[in-house]
Amino acid sequence: MTDKTTRGRRSKIDLLPEDIRRELDAKLRDGRLSQQDVLDYINDLIAQSQLPDEDKAELKISRSGLNRYATHLETIGKDIRELREVSNALVAQLGDKPTGDLSRMILEIGRTQLFKAMMQQSSSEEMDIGMIKDAMLAAQRLEAAAMHNHKREKEIRQTFAAEAAEAAEKVAKQQGLTADGVAALKREILGIA
Repeated sequence: MTDKTTRGRRSKIDLLPEDIRRELDAKLRDGRLSQQDVLDYINDLIAQSQLPDEDKAELKISRSGLNRYATHLETIGKDIRELREVSNALVAQLGDKPTGDLSRMILEIGRTQLFKAMMQQSSSEEMDIGMIKDAMLAAQRLEAAAMHNHKREKEIRQTFAAEAAEAAEKVAKQQGLTADGVAALKREILGIA
C-alpha cells in the first residue's frame, strides 16, 4: 500500500478479500461518500462476508488506516492525472507532426532531469562520485540517442524527397515538360532533403 518501510506486516486493507478491496477502491474513487461512510460501509461488508468470525474482527478497518490508504490512493491518482494532463498537452501541441518531434521532446526532458539531478548533487556537501559517473554516462547516452534520432529524420526526409521526385518526374513528363525541366525539378526536390 505505501512506499514507506514498515515492520514487515501487511496493512489490513492489503489483507482484505479482493471483492471487498475493489469495492473500497470504487467508493474512494467515487468521492460521493465521506470517509466515515466508506468506513462504515466496508466494515459492514466485512461483517456480512463469509469469512470466519476471528478474521472479520481482525480485518475491521480503523479510521486512521482508511485515511492512510485514501491519502495513498489520492497521491497516486494525482500523479496519474498530472501525467495525463502533460501527455494531453504535449500531444495537442505536437498534433500531426512527425514522431521525430516526440523523440526530441523526450530527449529534452531527459536532459532537463539530468541537469536538475546534477544541480541537486552539486549543492550538497559531499559529491557522490558514483552519481556523477552515472550522470555522465546518461548524458553520453542521451547525446547518442539525439544523434541517432537526427540521422533517422534525415534518412526519412531523403526517402520522402526521392519518392516525391519520382512522382514529380512522372507527372512532368506526362505534362510535356522538357528533359532539362524534369531534371531541374528533381534537383530542386532532392535539394530540400
